[in-house]
Amino acid sequence: MGDIPAGADAAALSTAAALELLRQLALDLRWTWNHAADPLWSRLEPELWARTHNPWVVLQTVSARQLSERLGEPEFRAQVEHLAAARQIAATTPAWFQQNHTPSELTRVAYFSMEFMLSEALPIYAGGLGNVAGDQLKAASDLGVPIVGVGLLYQQGYFRQVIAADGTQQALFPYNDPDQLPLTPLRTSDGQWLRLQIHLPGYSLWLRAWEVTVGRLRLYLLDSNDIANYPAHRGITSELYGGGPELRLQQELVLGIGGWRLLEALGQSPEVCHLNEGHAALVILDRARSLMQTTGQPFATALAITRAGNVFTTHTAVPAGFDRFAPQLVERYVGTYAAEQLHLSPRELLALGRQDAHDDSEPFNMAYLAVRGSATVNGVSRLHGVVSRRIFLPLFPRWPMQEVPIGHVTNGVHTPSWDSSSSDELWTSACGKKRWIGELEAVGTQLRAVAAERIWQYRSAGRAALIVYARDRLSRQLDASGATPEQVELVRHIFRPDVLTLGFARRFATYKRPNLLLSDPERLVRLLTHPQRPVQLILAGKAHPADEPGQALIAEWVRFVRRQDVRPHAIFLADYDMLLTEQLVQGVDVWLNTPRRPWEACGTSGMKVLVNGGLNLSELDGWWAEAYSPDVGWALGDGREHDDDPAWDEHEAQQLYELLENRIVPEFYERDADGIPRAWVARVRESMARLTPAYSANRSVRQYVEQCYLPAAARYRERVQQGGQPGEQIANWLAALEYNWPQVRFGRVAVESRDGRHFFSAAVYLGALRPQSVRVELYAEAADGQSPEASEADSAAAAQPFRQQMLREPDEAQTGEYRYAADVPATRPAGDYTARIIAAYPGVEVPLEAAYVLWQR
Repeated sequence: MGDIPAGADAAALSTAAALELLRQLALDLRWTWNHAADPLWSRLEPELWARTHNPWVVLQTVSARQLSERLGEPEFRAQVEHLAAARQIAATTPAWFQQNHTPSELTRVAYFSMEFMLSEALPIYAGGLGNVAGDQLKAASDLGVPIVGVGLLYQQGYFRQVIAADGTQQALFPYNDPDQLPLTPLRTSDGQWLRLQIHLPGYSLWLRAWEVTVGRLRLYLLDSNDIANYPAHRGITSELYGGGPELRLQQELVLGIGGWRLLEALGQSPEVCHLNEGHAALVILDRARSLMQTTGQPFATALAITRAGNVFTTHTAVPAGFDRFAPQLVERYVGTYAAEQLHLSPRELLALGRQDAHDDSEPFNMAYLAVRGSATVNGVSRLHGVVSRRIFLPLFPRWPMQEVPIGHVTNGVHTPSWDSSSSDELWTSACGKKRWIGELEAVGTQLRAVAAERIWQYRSAGRAALIVYARDRLSRQLDASGATPEQVELVRHIFRPDVLTLGFARRFATYKRPNLLLSDPERLVRLLTHPQRPVQLILAGKAHPADEPGQALIAEWVRFVRRQDVRPHAIFLADYDMLLTEQLVQGVDVWLNTPRRPWEACGTSGMKVLVNGGLNLSELDGWWAEAYSPDVGWALGDGREHDDDPAWDEHEAQQLYELLENRIVPEFYERDADGIPRAWVARVRESMARLTPAYSANRSVRQYVEQCYLPAAARYRERVQQGGQPGEQIANWLAALEYNWPQVRFGRVAVESRDGRHFFSAAVYLGALRPQSVRVELYAEAADGQSPEASEADSAAAAQPFRQQMLREPDEAQTGEYRYAADVPATRPAGDYTARIIAAYPGVEVPLEAAYVLWQR
């Protein structure tokens, strides 16, 4: 939209102003969850809107004449003005954060992620990681949390899928034309496009900055497709999760170092940096570099200060999932930067990403750097917290696994982004329009009051709408693949709106066991084609282009659904994307999930069906391990780990069939005199009421604020004050520990039992360390005799180890011996208790920031 020429009449000015309002509405991704403007876009270009649901493409495509005509209609113009006013109110009205916290507690969080799933209109995501990032940004907007996102703009994004005539997956990489994406160049105050220059080995790389509006928040994206770059370097941000290790490291340099430089260029100084996986770990180095330049402090001090404000969320359930780079590659791309700007030698740099700093052959692990550069680390479900403590145990030698400093914040989904219009109506009538933007305590109680008849009617309508969509999508899919008109017409009549509908859609990988349901094809056919109680199945999913076993699993399913006897009852919808996900989760009756425990860190696909009244049949893994109870869904497995045992896979396949045949299908078809399956509806209602608020991004974002962001911001402010002097003191303490810890030892430890108590005393030698630098304590495993980790995955309140500080006696021997004492009830044998010495400093997270520990021998 150009400048309005001087002398233009009032009507022209008004039209130009209305066009600008339309432009702002189309560029604000709030439309992905607030659908008030949907009728407006549909009026402009009905067919394009139905296919894309992309207001920006609609606005870019519609002719100037058509726009002028619509804006000449008083009703249309009034609707535009009303929507613009509502958007402004939503962006400025104090939300949950403003009502409960002050700017002095937290001014800004920078959220770094390799991918963001915000809309199909902005295809810069691959799957779960982007889903979490996008939904958390949207929820933060609703709640008013001051977050800014930082990511990459990919020229191709993730691949698009086509199923070939032989049933195999083909990968296509269409170009992401920025002019067709809902984003704008990020400009400086004088109107210049903001471009950054970072130095890579032998050349400089120019990065262009883009801005995406997400409600009241902003997402900044960087891309290397700048004409000033060498052609090969323009492709650094060409493809999400493409190329080899060198390209991945280049992308992570752009995300971490480029991302922090972007915030500096904008004059933003976040107290908290949230690293959504280890891809962004290099921001740790550049944030420290920035503080070194402003305070003159050395790297060790700068890291001690800045790590206080870094939060690292790991999504990986197996060590092989972390990004690891050859030492030579890291030295080549980061070595000069580390030497010149951080004053680190190659060995010091590589030690930050290694378990053993002295092993020259060990790769550089980005997750290790993230742990060593953060003061808060969390997994994404309760079970994943347990798994992560096991994975990162090598970084904390001699510490019990349950004390490895990794907690959990279970993921949630942004419910307004995934609910159908009928779901929105149901929830609004029961709980009010503002149910997802504040506290959620009353939501479940209100939903439980909805009548069974209303819920069943709503669920039946959702299933029918999904079938209409599936028929249309599959017919277009077949038409594009060269099917005959007769074959295309046939699929326009498949499925029935009154039949139990199962959904299975996700990335196809062997650990997700997508073919568990296909273990006995003939038994599945009998289930699908039962004359009185039929079942219909909708499948979708992609396998990474380099994952041949995953692609083979897709081909196996495609061959099955193409069987003559199966074709009317099961379909595979190609090109699994966000639009398809929305339709599936809004209509299926049961969502299937069959990963191999504990390889699914959380899994959010099953959460999306909750708000729409779908039920879950899932392995007791990820979020379902903590959410499941018999009255809200069904569970596979025994809650234990069996690795990749084929015999156990066969056992669970039989369990899956039996659940479907004997419990799920009969319950769906068991109707009362009014034709309502009362037991099914009761399960649906309880699942909606209990699980939807518990597994919403509203809950998870508020949890991040209270448990992670606010404490991190307070720690950072404490350490950075007075030119970083408190941080300097911490760095000096850490250096003293490293130098003097070999001298720390126990002398004689004694115990005396009398009067129902155990009295412990211990002689301790600290060498040159002061007693204030350590804590001496008694430690005992959980009182039930089990390792706390054994029960933590499946119970809300795990048994915790016993810890009690031993107090130093005032008389100090001239020999450097300090004496400590403590007494405990004699309810357990004295031999259960062990004395230990750990590092201690006010405000420092131990063992995360100082993993020193010495046990009594």
